[in-house]
Amino acid sequence: MTQHVMQMNQADSEADRLARVALTRLADPGTNIIWSMVQQTGPTATLDRLLAGDIDDADLRAAITARTRVVDVRRAAEIAMRRADRSGIRLVTPSDSEWPAPLDDLATVTADAARHRYSNAMPPLCLWVRGDWPLSDASAHSVAIVGARATTEYGLHISGRFASGLAERGWTVASGGAFGVDAAAHRGALTAPGRRTVAVLACGLHRPYPAGNAALFDLIADRGLLVSEWPAGAEPLRHRFLLRNRIVAAMTAGTVVLEAAPRSGTRQMLNRALDLNRPAMIVPGPVTSVLSQGCHELLRRHPATQVVTSVDDVLEEIGQHVIWLAREYPAADGRQT
Repeated sequence: MTQHVMQMNQADSEADRLARVALTRLADPGTNIIWSMVQQTGPTATLDRLLAGDIDDADLRAAITARTRVVDVRRAAEIAMRRADRSGIRLVTPSDSEWPAPLDDLATVTADAARHRYSNAMPPLCLWVRGDWPLSDASAHSVAIVGARATTEYGLHISGRFASGLAERGWTVASGGAFGVDAAAHRGALTAPGRRTVAVLACGLHRPYPAGNAALFDLIADRGLLVSEWPAGAEPLRHRFLLRNRIVAAMTAGTVVLEAAPRSGTRQMLNRALDLNRPAMIVPGPVTSVLSQGCHELLRRHPATQVVTSVDDVLEEIGQHVIWLAREYPAADGRQT
């Protein structure tokens, strides 16, 4: 990172913060070209250039032109920030002390991202957070547990057991807030006295999705964190779940997958973890279950994945990565209290 960009990031002005929000309305978060422009010239100058059509990529220029015909992104950003203030939701940017430094590792996986055909692989420009806990503390010593929405009793049981076991040992459990394995992981983590969990959502935090988990989301916000790249009013569109996965994979020390159908988004989540060189762990299931097929196929196709059948197995797999994480990001080291 250049000295200019470092200085810029250390002192994001309110105009810069507003521009970061506007950029997430102009194009999907993680867009490689936009992220690179922000690193080079800052968010305000990038927004000005894009709104003026000063961009070589014809497809992105056309998409931005279409978007600006229906929404004034600066005005929308101002409204989103006011709504957030009224709702106890804060905006966190890379210049803030609570920004999780491991998220920046997303910028190092462009070659692997191309292999998996990710068009939006870069770090987020900003995050919306609900809850009092610092986001950087939530990322430190955290493990992702993800899996099928339409899960079985086996998946619910194992997810809850793994999450509570990890929480009892001082680890934060992160997931996506969905029905099934995700919700069981959040609930399992919250059963451990004094422990917390993080839900990374694929929509605005004013109307968390799915609505059926509203009570759970309130509990998570009270005892942990709700996190999203999308401002108020953003709907839970299908592709946003896939974009959300990179955040969960990057901010945690490893990913545990339970029950995944052959073509599920959970498979893509594991690819994100592998691209980041994070431990990618899979809990095997009954060979007679269709929800085990995706997990078993991932084990066959990816030599870097590991079978885990207990909390001890998970801690053993992520141990070496945590040592590396503490060395690379000293400020992120330390267990939650």
